[in-house]
Amino acid sequence: MPIKNARPPVLSFAERDRRWANVRKLMREHQLDCLVVAGFRAREMYESYISDDYNEECTILPLEGDAVVLTWANLRVLRAMWSRDRGHALWVPDYRVATTGTQAAEVVREKLGGGSRLGVVGLRSEAPTEPFGAIPANWWIPFAEALKGISFHDISDEFSHLMLVKSAEELTQMRYAAKAAEAGCVAICDVAGEGVGEEVMYAEAVRAMFNYGIGLRYPNIVMNSGPATLSWGPPRWTTRGEAPRVLQKGDLMQAELMPMCGNQEVQVQMTVAIDPLNAINQKCEKVALESYKVGLKALKPGMTFTDLVNAMAEPLKQAGCWCYTPLVHSVGPHFLLGRPNINMDNVDMKVNFVGPPQGRVRSAVLKPGMVFAFEPNACLTVDGAHHRVNVGGTVIVTENGCEALNRVPTRVFHVAPKARRTVSLAKPSKKSTVKKIVSKKAAKRPGKKK
Repeated sequence: MPIKNARPPVLSFAERDRRWANVRKLMREHQLDCLVVAGFRAREMYESYISDDYNEECTILPLEGDAVVLTWANLRVLRAMWSRDRGHALWVPDYRVATTGTQAAEVVREKLGGGSRLGVVGLRSEAPTEPFGAIPANWWIPFAEALKGISFHDISDEFSHLMLVKSAEELTQMRYAAKAAEAGCVAICDVAGEGVGEEVMYAEAVRAMFNYGIGLRYPNIVMNSGPATLSWGPPRWTTRGEAPRVLQKGDLMQAELMPMCGNQEVQVQMTVAIDPLNAINQKCEKVALESYKVGLKALKPGMTFTDLVNAMAEPLKQAGCWCYTPLVHSVGPHFLLGRPNINMDNVDMKVNFVGPPQGRVRSAVLKPGMVFAFEPNACLTVDGAHHRVNVGGTVIVTENGCEALNRVPTRVFHVAPKARRTVSLAKPSKKSTVKKIVSKKAAKRPGKKK
């Protein structure tokens, strides 16, 4: 059922002041006079951390004084003004159009107030889908040229670590986004079955999530289907003229949903099996489920991210499985990546690399308020075919352990050939963090269709 007049949770000015105080503390630690936080086309939308808005250029925060939002066109300014006029107060009242890096540099000169040390977020940031940073060269080159005599200091990593620990208000938004993700998974289950095209499940999932009045993070939904495939990313048919695949007996349809409320993203891994699955995929399913359970049991504040990854990798090690994508990673931002290189000595994906793969390995001590996407995937290569099963949801680190925000996507949903099942949304108890349940018949025998 659509939500009538969706009311997603909003952030207060107290949250703005908390963020700005923490960012300015970071600036003082690095002796910065001003900070440029990139938005542009960055997946992580870093600028929204300062402005609670995303306008596809940048936000400038001086060490003292008022911030400025820069955007590329007057239509983005008028869009913000329309929100303000309807009663949605702006965190940053000062919006300006800067169509070149040179013009942006003029505003930075103004906000530096005679200072000479400029911090930058997004120049050397590295994250999935944006490994080359977030700032386009055609903006940066004239920007830097116009600021000769100013020293630049990239603090993308430090800023990202700051974003990882969520406030109570941010966690409220994440829980709301997790409800939307759960609804998207339920919508997939409602229509999945033999003979159903990928586009049907995609459309129903998007409809269900948008009914919550929120957005989807790029690439919105990752999806593939087949009995054994490593295809992963936006469905091919969304970017070229290619017919969506139709589910067949023995298939796995695997999808990653990425809704966000405000700029708080959650991720879930929804897998549907059209029974009967072969024995190899059944083994992968069992190992992925065990990895998820082990992760929940292990996660607690004070442990390192590396220790969490190693714990979740143990079931794969014991079973001889390997992982294709991270077993776990942070969200908000997608920054800490846990993909161990295990049991891959004889795996040949037939991909040509120009030199060895590059990328920084990061770690952190886990703190209450950090949020992670648990996405254990177990892979086995048999007779040249790569089998993979992926499950998981979003998990919050709490004072004493963790809080799992999802239930439906944390197991494989089994459908008998030519059969359908309805998965209903249930009103949760006030204490429950699991917002949806399956039908009574499904609850008796999870994941099976009679």
